[in-house]
Amino acid sequence: MAGLPDHLSVSQINLYSQCSLKYRFQYIDRLPRPFKAAGLAFGSAIHSTISWLHMEKTNGNGVTLARLYAIFEADWFSQTAEADIRYKNGDDAGKLIMQGREILGLYFQSPVQNVEATDVAFTVPLVHPENGHGLSVPLEGFMDLVEVGGGIVEFKTSAQSMSQKDVDDHIQLTAYGYAYERLHQRPPKSYKIIDFVKTKSPKMITFETRREKTAYPRFYGIAKQTLKGISGGIFFPRAGYLCADCEFEMPCRAWKEN
Repeated sequence: MAGLPDHLSVSQINLYSQCSLKYRFQYIDRLPRPFKAAGLAFGSAIHSTISWLHMEKTNGNGVTLARLYAIFEADWFSQTAEADIRYKNGDDAGKLIMQGREILGLYFQSPVQNVEATDVAFTVPLVHPENGHGLSVPLEGFMDLVEVGGGIVEFKTSAQSMSQKDVDDHIQLTAYGYAYERLHQRPPKSYKIIDFVKTKSPKMITFETRREKTAYPRFYGIAKQTLKGISGGIFFPRAGYLCADCEFEMPCRAWKEN
């Protein structure tokens, strides 16, 4: 089957759901990207800086706030050197660097404690938890952070705060819970999202949620239908607010159904 991936990730599932044509451009056609959205670069820099912070602490190294800022800015500038950054809503590099420093300052004061590991990679089979049916590809991904005892923590950067319902329905946490249980034969102890909100005065909001066993068959079904659409060559544009940051605007406009 043309275009069948060798694995599925939550990013792939989300992208296919948001716009299947963008999925094709990115994962099958592998079209070059003329720019990177500033929000994507910013979130990546925040994530990598927090990961560095916890790795240094795990290794017994002291970390100052000034050093944390320096790591963030180095990551940011490396991304701007590798790609053309597209800004929106009045943002610019200076404004985002200041927001990043404020966000990291908030986290530095109240970091996650009892960290077991960061950037935890996993590859697990996609199997229906009730009937044992499996998909032909595994689920792959990275958990941002795992606490001692099995707490899963995901970091997000957003323009406006998430709601509790957003967190309760968050497919990424469901996927991580499924993966954790497959790896350890026990459910995670807890689920958290730490949301860094890029308002004029940045905020750090911690949400807690839970997952029932019934969430896993639903996740399996979403993964199954995503794979079915990909393998069946079902790709079409979906106009919406995400188009403003889409790197594939030109090929999308030129797209015609075969």
